[in-house]
Amino acid sequence: MSTDTSAPTRPDAPLAALLARLTTDDKVALVVGAGLWSTTAIPHIGLRALHLSDGPAGVRGVSDDPTETAASFPAPSALAATWDLDLADEVGTLFAAEARRHGVDVVLAPQVNLQRTPVGGRHFECYSEDPLLTGAIAVHVVRSAQDRGVGMCVKHFVANDSETQRTTYLSRVDERTLREVYLAPFERLVRDARAWSVMGAYSGVDDGTTAAPVLEHRPLLTGVLKDEWGFDGVVVSDWVATNTVEAAAEGGLDLQMPGPDGPWGDGLLDAVRDGRVSEDLLDDKVLRVLRLAQRVGAIEGLPAEGDHRDEVADVDVRGTLRTLVGRSMVVLRDEEHALPAEPAHVHRVALLGPNAVSPFVQGGGSAYVRPERSSTPADALAEAFGVPVDVHAGAVSRERPPHLDLAGRCTTPDGDAGVLVELLDADGTVLDARTTTTWGGWLRDVPAAAATVRLRTTVRLDEPGRHEVGVGTVGRHLVAVGGQVVSTGDRVVGAEVILDSSVNQPVPATLVVDVTEPTTVDLDAHVQAVHPVGYASFARAELVHRTPGTSPDELLAAAVAAAEAADLAVVVVGTNEEIESEGYDRTSLALPGTQDQLVKAVVAANPRTVVVVNAGAPVLLPWLDEVPCVVWAWLGGQEWPEALADVLTGVTEPSGRLPWTLPAHEDDVPVPDAVPVGGVVDYHEGVHVGYRSWLRLGRTPAAPFGHGLGWTTWAHESAVLVERAATPDATPGTSDATGDVLLDVTVTNTGPRAGREVVQVYVEPPAGTADGRPVRWLGGFTVVRAAPGERTTARVRVDADAFRTWDPAGHGWVTPAGTYTLRVGRSSGDLRLTVDVEVPPAPTAP
Repeated sequence: MSTDTSAPTRPDAPLAALLARLTTDDKVALVVGAGLWSTTAIPHIGLRALHLSDGPAGVRGVSDDPTETAASFPAPSALAATWDLDLADEVGTLFAAEARRHGVDVVLAPQVNLQRTPVGGRHFECYSEDPLLTGAIAVHVVRSAQDRGVGMCVKHFVANDSETQRTTYLSRVDERTLREVYLAPFERLVRDARAWSVMGAYSGVDDGTTAAPVLEHRPLLTGVLKDEWGFDGVVVSDWVATNTVEAAAEGGLDLQMPGPDGPWGDGLLDAVRDGRVSEDLLDDKVLRVLRLAQRVGAIEGLPAEGDHRDEVADVDVRGTLRTLVGRSMVVLRDEEHALPAEPAHVHRVALLGPNAVSPFVQGGGSAYVRPERSSTPADALAEAFGVPVDVHAGAVSRERPPHLDLAGRCTTPDGDAGVLVELLDADGTVLDARTTTTWGGWLRDVPAAAATVRLRTTVRLDEPGRHEVGVGTVGRHLVAVGGQVVSTGDRVVGAEVILDSSVNQPVPATLVVDVTEPTTVDLDAHVQAVHPVGYASFARAELVHRTPGTSPDELLAAAVAAAEAADLAVVVVGTNEEIESEGYDRTSLALPGTQDQLVKAVVAANPRTVVVVNAGAPVLLPWLDEVPCVVWAWLGGQEWPEALADVLTGVTEPSGRLPWTLPAHEDDVPVPDAVPVGGVVDYHEGVHVGYRSWLRLGRTPAAPFGHGLGWTTWAHESAVLVERAATPDATPGTSDATGDVLLDVTVTNTGPRAGREVVQVYVEPPAGTADGRPVRWLGGFTVVRAAPGERTTARVRVDADAFRTWDPAGHGWVTPAGTYTLRVGRSSGDLRLTVDVEVPPAPTAP
C-alpha cells in the first residue's frame, strides 16, 4: 500500500469560477439528487445531470424500462478468486464499456466491505475476507474504469458487513481494528486509485470515541477520509440513508441520493439561510460534485479525465466474461485427475441437480441486472461434448412455491384469460382496471391516488394431488384463496421494504388444496400501493402455485438411473435467490433441501462424478472427502454455462483460489452471525478476521483461505530476498520502516498441462510479539503461468505497510522492529518456503 499522504492536487480554478456563478439555490440543488439515479443539471454553467447506476455485478442502467438488459457479470468474489490484477484491469474496462453503453457516469461499485461472517447476505458482492486482497483487486478495477472516464463509487464506508437491521445497527469496532482491517481497502483506493466517489453506509460506527451513523461520523468521513487521506471526491449517501440535515452536512456527506425528497430537499436550503450550515461548507460539497462532473465529462468546455477514454468501443464483453468465469472456478478436490474430461472419451453425460436445471447466476438486490442473454448448462455441455446430455433435478432445493403460470390456467371473473388488475383509491373506488395475461409480480409506476391494487383470477387445478396456491406481498393487504382469508396485514410500508429487500422475496401466504379431479380455486388479493420516499411507486403481488409434481424420492431415483447410464456425471448443487441476497443474512450454511443426499447417491452410482458448487458464499460440503472431484463455480453471470463447459472439457483452466475460508462445520465458524444485540454489532474478534481467526483458534476448515488446485501440480523450489537498499545505509536483503520487500520465488510446473499458479506470501510477526497481532496475514501475491515442466521465477512485493500496526495510544502507525518470517506457499494452510526479514528499529529523532 502506498504511504503517500499528500492530498491530490487539481487545477480547480475553472471549477471555482463556475462555483462563483451559482446561487445558493443552485448549490443546494447540486448536492441533492434530482431523481432516483440522477443529479441536477445546471444549464447556465454548462453542467448536465450525472447518471449513477448499480452495481457490483454489471451496470444496470438508468432507464425506467423494466425490460432493459445489461451484461451480467459474475459475482465479485469470483474476480477475487482469480487473484489476478491484470484480469481486474480488464473487468474495470468492462465496467467502463457497459457504463458508456447505458449512459452511466458513475457505477455504484465496487463493494469493499469484508466477508466477516459467511452468513452475510451480501457476501457474494464482496471480494474477500482479507483486506489486502480486497484492496488490491479493487484498486485495479477502479483505476482501469476511471482511466476510461467512468467514475466508480466505492462502498459501503465503513464496517457495513452484514444485513440484519443494516439500516439501524451500530458497529462497535476498536480503532486499531478499523485502521488495520476495515478502513484498509478504502485507504488504498483513495491513495492508489484516486477513487472519485465513496458511498456512506446506512449503519453506524462506534470507534470507542464517537458513536454515530456513518453519514454523521465526522471523525471518519471528514477527519480520516477527507483530511488525512486527501480524498477530493464526492461522498454519496446510500439510497435513502440520509436522516438529518446539519449532522450529515457537518459529518462529511456531499450528495444526498436519491432526491429531491429527503432531509436535504428544502431542509438544507433553510439550514444554509439560517446559518446552521455554513456556505463555505456547502461550497466545498458543490466543488466536489463539480469536480466529479468534470472528471466524467459532464461540464461543457472543460476537459474530462481518463487517458484511455476512447478505449471502450471494441471491448469483447462476452469473451472477457467467459474467460473470467472459467478462470475463477476453484478446484477444491480432484483425486482422480478428472479435470479435464476428454470429450473423445465421453459418450453420454448425466447433468444432475436443481442448479443444473435452473442455475443461480446472480444474487439478489442491487447487484441484480436483467441479463442480455441466457443459456442452459445442458445446451452448453451438449455443444462442448457433442453427445446427449440427460438432465434431471434429482433433489428439491426451494422452500417457496414457484411462480404461478397464467397460461391456460387462469381466467378473470369475466371469463377472460389472465388476471384482472384494479387500482383503488382510499375509499375503494376503482380508478383503473385492466386484464393481463402475463404477471411478473409487480405493478410499477402506480399513480399517487391509488391506495390499493386488487388482483382477481380463477386458477384451474388439473393434476391430481396436493396443490398450493397463494400470494406473497408486503405492507397492508388481505389475501383470500378459495374463499378463505389466508393472510391479512395492517402495517403501511414505505422505502424500508426496498432497503431490507423483503420486497424482492416476500414470503407467500398459501392455501393447500388436495385435488382428486379437475377443479378451480378463486384468488382475490388486495395489496398496498407502496409510495416510498425516494423511489418510484409500485405494488407487489407474487402469485405462486406448487403443483403435485414428483416426490423427492422419485427425483433422486431418476437422477441415479441417469448417472448409472452415463460416462460422466456432473452434479450441480448450490444456493438460490431465496438464500443469497441483499437485505437479509443467511440462517444456515447447509445446502438447502435434499442436495446432499443427491451427491452421495450419484457418487455411489457413478464414481466418475464431478460435483459443481453453484454458490456465492460458503456452504457446508459434508461429502467433500468422498467425491473424487469438486469445483467451486460461484455465481457466474450470463456466461456461466459456457464457462463451465470450457472448464470441464479443457478449454479453460479453473485456476481460482479461495478468497475466503470454507468451513467444514458450522460450529467452527469464528463469527457465526452478525445479529445486532441491543442494536449493536460487536466486532469482538478484532483484527483476527476470516482465516486469521481460524489460525488463532486452531480450527481446521474444509479448505483454507487461498486454496485451489487448478489442473496441474507445482513445486515451490526457492524463495530469495532481492537485494534492495531502501535507504543509503540499509543492509541488503533487509527492510526498514519505509522500504518494501521484494521476494523472488522459483516454482516449477510438475504436471502434464500448462497452468497458472498463485504464489502467496504470508507475514508472521517476530517471536514473542505481545501486541495481539495475527498468527499470520497475507503480505503479497502474484500469478505466474508455466508450461509443463517449465521453471519460472515470480517476483512478489511485500509492501512496507504489511509490517506495520496501528498504535491506539499514539493514534498512528508504527512498525515494530524484529525478525519477521515470510511464509510462501499455495494457501494460508499450505506453506512450503520460509524467509526471514529483519526490520530494524525506527530511527529516533535527533
